[in-house]
Amino acid sequence: MTTTTSPRVLEHPTRDQIRLEEVLHALADAVRLQIVRDMAREDTELSCSYFDLPVTKSTTTHHFRVLRESGVIRQMYQGTTKLNCLRRSDLDALFPGLLDSVLSAAGAQAGREEGTA
Repeated sequence: MTTTTSPRVLEHPTRDQIRLEEVLHALADAVRLQIVRDMAREDTELSCSYFDLPVTKSTTTHHFRVLRESGVIRQMYQGTTKLNCLRRSDLDALFPGLLDSVLSAAGAQAGREEGTA
């Protein structure tokens, strides 16, 4: 008997389902904001293991789920690897300038914090 396994598919909001308050909530956490900054900088699909985060694996999973469910990122499986990409085109179409403004402000804040260390 041959069994086929269906590819694992993760739920994502459609572009029309993405809500500003959920995006802002997702970006309001320092760890999630760092994930988004890294994704924007690399501008490619990244595996979860790419990120060096100061939290446990289960907490990392939670942060990626919040980002996915808010519509900030898209996750897909490639074999056993879960890849993540920023939904920049969706966010830019819905909220022009928001992502760039948040990323710019986060970069400026990081620069200030490095300057005081």
